[in-house]
Amino acid sequence: MTAIAATLQAFFTERLISQRRASPHTISSYRDTLRLLAVFAAARTGTPPCRLDIADLDAPMISAFLDHAERERGNSIRTRNARLAAIHSLFTYAALRHPEHAADIARVLAIPPKRADQTIVTFLTAPEADALLSAPDRATRTGRRDHAWILLAIQTGLRASELTALTCGDVHPGAGAYVACHGKGRKDRITPLAPATITTLRAWLAERGGTPDAPLFVTSRGGPMSRDALQQRLSLYAATAARSCPSLASKNVTPHVLRHSAAMALLHAGVDITVIALWLGHESVTTTQIYLQADMALKQQALDRTTPPATVQGRYRPPDQLLAFLEAL
Repeated sequence: MTAIAATLQAFFTERLISQRRASPHTISSYRDTLRLLAVFAAARTGTPPCRLDIADLDAPMISAFLDHAERERGNSIRTRNARLAAIHSLFTYAALRHPEHAADIARVLAIPPKRADQTIVTFLTAPEADALLSAPDRATRTGRRDHAWILLAIQTGLRASELTALTCGDVHPGAGAYVACHGKGRKDRITPLAPATITTLRAWLAERGGTPDAPLFVTSRGGPMSRDALQQRLSLYAATAARSCPSLASKNVTPHVLRHSAAMALLHAGVDITVIALWLGHESVTTTQIYLQADMALKQQALDRTTPPATVQGRYRPPDQLLAFLEAL
């Protein structure tokens, strides 16, 4: 077994699992990246993955792999940087075990992340959210289940991983109703529930009939729903809802868009940004500030406050349909 093979195994068993207690999501993400890297390097060098050494995974090889991931596999810049972070983590660990390869490791660690454009977050307006919630057929058990988790996601802003990990015991529908979750970064948090969400979850819990430690949202086989299953159901309902709400057709509706929608609803209600950060389980308020950039209503209010006194506030609206058509050209 080569140095990199032994180090790679120890990286997962000792560093990630034993020392850092990394989440299953982190472990699977790192595993996928390093598996892709091993296959790519083996194809480039003609060496089986188990025979690869640290010298084979030098900085030019890592750079070529990252370019391959972005250009040929279609990875976004953010995904590319996530793959680089996994490689950096492995080589940081390897530096402690193999000082004889310090020069090669240092050159890999010197590869910088690629700067990405900061896009404006996508979120659902109130009419779009209502249309999406009306899409599931609540005459069926599957429709009632999907309506329940979509409503919960829009109201609480839970992540997809948090939704799939919920158990029946995590929902507390009594006085001061709330849902508890074990979120990203191993942080526990509780989120209060709105009356409509409480009613829906009570009905679902009664129909679900599981023990407190049983998954809250299950498939037809009784297992917990996966993140892919959430996305597949959501895409189906978004296409259905777009028939009555055409603006949905231009949006890629994902579980994270539901999370953004919850944050924007709180922002429009005048909730302080620090409270929204706590609500969403953000490590820093800086992360939450992306919602301020996406909120045109707040920007319009700021513009109105700076309008000269003799000027009528608001945006220009053509007084005639023909003029409106010409303005839109």
